[in-house]
Amino acid sequence: MNYFIQQSIVINTIKIGGISNSSVLQIGSAGIIKPASYLYNTGGFTESAPELKPDEPGPNVADEETLFSPAVPLQSPRK
Repeated sequence: MNYFIQQSIVINTIKIGGISNSSVLQIGSAGIIKPASYLYNTGGFTESAPELKPDEPGPNVADEETLFSPAVPLQSPRK
């Protein structure tokens, strides 16, 4: 059985708590959404990364202020 849907969607405000890898945000109807996740070795690496010693922070560890600040400037919520 085939369904033919006409729809008009108006979104004034949308709040998204979080989107992670392989997440799907669907607004409206769609036929089939097939999840897909791909990993590529774009750096051409041929061996594993060196092990991290437990007492040493990694090279990409951010300080607490950077960690909890937004990556993009955000507007204050409207009242």
